[in-house]
Amino acid sequence: MAPKTEVLTSLRALRQLRRTRGFYLAGVLLWTAAAVRTGFVHPGSRQMWVSLLLAAVFAGLLGTASVWLHRLRTSAPQKPVHHAPGRRTAVAG
Repeated sequence: MAPKTEVLTSLRALRQLRRTRGFYLAGVLLWTAAAVRTGFVHPGSRQMWVSLLLAAVFAGLLGTASVWLHRLRTSAPQKPVHHAPGRRTAVAG
């Protein structure tokens, strides 16, 4: 039986990877737009190539985060986690 901390850690990791994936997607879109704009204004310039390089780096990070997220989802337990029942207060009567 797996300890409860492993389940909590994997749930935290899933949540964090979802947020990180959104950040990487925004980076890919931003740097691709910058590369396209710079390519029209100054074709073949150093700024265009740097923008393309950064877009590729963010695309690689996005791919890596997506693969990790997929692996964590498939290895997550299918049963819902059992939580302790809520506290019951005694009613004075």
